[in-house]
Parts: sequence; structure tokens; C-alpha cells
Amino acid sequence: MNILQPGEGDLPGDHYLRSTPDTVLWGRLPCATDAPVLRIAAGQTVTIDTVSHEGVLEDQGKDPLAYFGAHGVDPASVLHDAIEIAASLSRDLTVDGPHVVTGPIFVAGAEPGDLLAITVERLVPRVPYGVISNRHGKGALVGVLPRSSGNVSVFTPVEERDGVHVGMLPLVDGGDRVVEFPLAPFLGMMGVAVAGSERPHSVPPGRHGGNIDIKMLVQGTTLYLPVQVPGALAYVGDPHFAQGDGEVALTALEASLRATLRFDVLPRAEALREFGEVSGPLVRTPEYLVPTGLDPDLDIAMSKCVRAAIELISARWGMDEHLAYAYLSAATDFDISQVVDIVCGIHARIREADFEGVHRG
Repeated sequence: MNILQPGEGDLPGDHYLRSTPDTVLWGRLPCATDAPVLRIAAGQTVTIDTVSHEGVLEDQGKDPLAYFGAHGVDPASVLHDAIEIAASLSRDLTVDGPHVVTGPIFVAGAEPGDLLAITVERLVPRVPYGVISNRHGKGALVGVLPRSSGNVSVFTPVEERDGVHVGMLPLVDGGDRVVEFPLAPFLGMMGVAVAGSERPHSVPPGRHGGNIDIKMLVQGTTLYLPVQVPGALAYVGDPHFAQGDGEVALTALEASLRATLRFDVLPRAEALREFGEVSGPLVRTPEYLVPTGLDPDLDIAMSKCVRAAIELISARWGMDEHLAYAYLSAATDFDISQVVDIVCGIHARIREADFEGVHRG
């Protein structure tokens, strides 16, 4: 796996955006008053060098060279932009999140009420390693793990097996890395700016998207978000190499990605015809439409997801509410996106092929 330092290697987008102290926020998300770092036309693509927060954070020394060097990584294989961000920026640990967020990007023609469609055209790992972390007060087993007094960050190298990249873990600390799992890269964070002058915390997801951590957002998928400010002011971050639904320890296999994304605008009238009233993140894969439900209470998140799914089916295919409810119960999986980001996430997988016999007007 090649090391993709800023500006090196293939940059296929219409635009290229580096992560620098001038183009990122650390721990906060853009709002309406933030100036865009890039302006593009709707339909254009942007290649973005995202930076993982793992290896940059204070509990890891805020020194990627030293942190990754202690795990045997050659200095030439540590990303220059991660080093620069760690050295140049600071955050308030008591009020800010951990994520390095790149943007915002102004998309011409996007207006409140429209949907911004972000299509993932290409995701390329920038380094052959990542980190999985469990921190005190975080994760699904708060008060149980970690058992040590300090936070636990597990360095995870990546190797190739029969053309497939895999993460590698040992059974015990210091042991041989005999546990292997396949990578499926995606961006844990894609979002649009909120109205007003207050930057949201980077951890909880919401109507704006943000830290939704839906692992289905791999290459070839699209995320739809309700535009809240002119130009949408889109941003990305929290790159992942792999994640299990739930993300129970706190983080996925976190590692920097080079992402090429296309930004399109669906005017409100078209969005309503296609999907109904979209009140939060909506994912489309080659097989599924994936509405979401978000709430600090997992039960309420589930209820919101079911309501969003019924709204989508009724608006898109004209199915009566009680029949849509029956269909969801018989044919749709509801998965837990994550339970570790203050606001929990549920997403539903609705097979579009099930509705191929419907003739839409």
C-alpha cells in the first residue's frame, strides 16, 4: 500500500482539497457563518485528503511522529498533514469533540429545502495502518472497559491477503497478529452546515448528518442531506478503514483516506417526488434505500427510523401506511449504526428490487 502524502499520487477530482490548519476544524462542525474553503459547481467532484484524529489526540501525545514511531512506523510513512495539524491546532477537551473535519465546501445552487447528494466515487487508504480506541466514559461498556487506568488505543497494521487488505490483531498484547478482518473503507462523517452562528460539537450526529458512522457508505453509494444554509457548506471527516455496526468500543479502525466525492443538488420539488419529506440522513446503495433514525434513546431512534421508512415508501411508491408498516416488518432489516456518539443511530435497509413491479407516475 502506497503512502499518500498531501498532493502525491492520483488526484482524480475536478478539485483537490488538502487538510491543513486553514481548511479544517478540530472538534467542531461548520455553521452558517463559516467561510467556505472551496467553492464548486453542482455536479463537480472533489478529491479530499482526510486526516484521522487517531494519533493526533492529546492522550496519544499530540505528536503523530512519536506515536506511530513507537509502533514501528517509519517517519516517512507518517502523514505530513497530520503532523502539521497536531503541531498547529489545539482544542478545548472539555467542550470540543475529537474529529478533524475538512471543509466547508460551498456548492453553487444549493438552497435550504433542497437535498445535497454526496456520492462516494472513490476511497483510497493513505497509510497501511490505523488505530482502534476505547476511552474511559465512552463506548457500550462504560464503567467496565477499559479496565486499566488509562485509555486504550490499539495500533492495527494492514496487510494484503490474496488481493484483499486486512486489519491484523493479536490474541494477547505482544502476541502474533493472527486475527484478520477485511477492510471496507468509508467516511464516518459527511455533513452540511447548520443554520446560525454556533458550531455544533463533532460527536453527535443529527439532521445535518455529521458523525453518522453508517458503514454502508462505501465506494459507489450516495448520502442525501437536507440543506440548511445557502451553498450547503459540506464537510467530511472521521475516515474509517473498517467498522462493525454498533462501533461498540468507541471507534472503528480509524485511519486516513483519500476520498473523491461528487456533490449534486436535488431541488426541493424533485426531492419530494423521489423520497418524500427527508428529515435526516438518507443513504442510497446499488441495492438499498436506507433511511435513518437518530436520538439519544435507542428506542426512540428506532421509532424515528420506522417512521422515516414509512414516509419514504409511501411517498416514493404510493404504498398505504399500514401496508408499508407490514412490508417493513416482513422484509426490512433495521441495523444499529452506532451507540457511542451521544446520539444513537438506527438505519433501515429497504430493497429497491422489491418494488420493481410498481409503475411510478
